[in-house]
Amino acid sequence: MAAALLPAEFAELERFAEIWSLETETRRYERRLNSSMAEMQEFYDAFFPRLEEAIAYCDKFPLDDLPEDALRLLWLVYALVMIAMAIEVFQQPKATDAADAEIIRVKEPIP
Repeated sequence: MAAALLPAEFAELERFAEIWSLETETRRYERRLNSSMAEMQEFYDAFFPRLEEAIAYCDKFPLDDLPEDALRLLWLVYALVMIAMAIEVFQQPKATDAADAEIIRVKEPIP
């Protein structure tokens, strides 16, 4: 069995970590655009109820010194934020009425 990517308290979300726990906003946006609504809905439904708990877990550590598993959990939070509009508003991966919207960062905020 592969090493856990997330803190043990979030073990049931491991199946989403490799797919959605991505380091950059650009990668998370690309994942959203290349995912089906069913895939995003499954992730959203599994993680949204644990969102506040995940944030509280990450808040136990200094932001610039997060353990690797907590950092990946934070990236999972960011991914949930990235797909929330697609799920809750657009009902599709791409933003509506946004022409060819892209997210390309030259420098990412850390973490």
